Amino acid sequence: MGSNAGADVLVVGGGVIGLSIAWEAASAGMSVSVVDPRPGRGATWAAAGMLAPVGEANFGEEALTLLNIEAALSWPGFAEALEAASGRSVAYVAGGTLLVAVDPSDRAATDDLLEYRAQLGLTAQRLSSKECRELEPLLSPGIHGGADLVGDHQVDNRRLVDALLSACRATGVELIADEVAEVEVGAGRVLGVTLYQGNRRPAGTVVVAAGCRSGRIGGIPAPMLPPVRPVKGLTLRLLAPVGAAALHRTVRGLVHGRNCYLVPRADRTMVVGATVEERGFDLAVLAGPVSDLLDDARRLVPSLEDYELAETATGLRPGSPDNAPVVGRTGLDGLLVATGHYRNGILLAPITAAEVVRLLRSADPGGHEGPFAAFGPDRFSSAAQRAAATTSTGADH
Repeated sequence: MGSNAGADVLVVGGGVIGLSIAWEAASAGMSVSVVDPRPGRGATWAAAGMLAPVGEANFGEEALTLLNIEAALSWPGFAEALEAASGRSVAYVAGGTLLVAVDPSDRAATDDLLEYRAQLGLTAQRLSSKECRELEPLLSPGIHGGADLVGDHQVDNRRLVDALLSACRATGVELIADEVAEVEVGAGRVLGVTLYQGNRRPAGTVVVAAGCRSGRIGGIPAPMLPPVRPVKGLTLRLLAPVGAAALHRTVRGLVHGRNCYLVPRADRTMVVGATVEERGFDLAVLAGPVSDLLDDARRLVPSLEDYELAETATGLRPGSPDNAPVVGRTGLDGLLVATGHYRNGILLAPITAAEVVRLLRSADPGGHEGPFAAFGPDRFSSAAQRAAATTSTGADH
């Protein structure tokens, strides 16, 4: 991996995935550049920061669930190292998550999922309605029980962004406020990139980590473009009245068949999310989804009626045809991809960064191995599979 008189590694995209890769690569002694007009301000900024291998385990996604479990185990060490490198807290909280059901049909659906998750070895303690309210007295008296998901935690996604940017700067990562217009290819390998402002940046390796825009970058041969699509998500931030009682942990609720989660922060704010909408690249905040989220949140915690609606935020998650990540080498020398993380970008950031750095340090271009063995770019090699990227609607976890 020569420098080509430029960076050893140029990362396209400065979300949580791209910044984590950049920091880890720079920490391993590589010269690194990141190209993003507003690093950390896309889907990462709009997220809630849940680390939920149990809560996000769904039927038919066994391989992804096992990856998420492994990723969660890497988080304490990642958070500690990042805080040491940046001098900033990421507010990692290993407090578990309370899953609750609003009506009997919601309880039946959660019981089915809990049974499935138990078969995968995931820990969840079933609770009665009374036990749920003993743990979280703010919950509605009308809930129909739930479960304690002890393996699901949280991190403050915005503090995480600030810490990653600080750590990147401290390790010499060059942050370029621009966009990549085209990846330059010659003699069968990547040579660097051309930016929209016209500058050319040589690089030994280009890592495409541009989220839902990863498949729209010029210069990359069509068979090697990752088949990702934007999946819109809305989150709300509510501010508690001074002195008001607060939730002690994250609450996930199934409300008449719709998913809703409440993530409390130490600064009196609460993140409420999240919708799943197939609307292309539209980022508009629409009244209907805002109303639905507020209604569902108040069915879980009635006292939210008195909270201030402090912020609305939309982001575009990168969804692949099977809603699993796309990480690994492509068939083009010097081109790696790390995208398609859908609803688990923050959870998977540490393990993705570690895998990409492993590939960057390895001279062996051979078979895929490691935690992303089932999630390489080559699984979408056929035209039919790639076409599914534009038609798949995705699961509403």
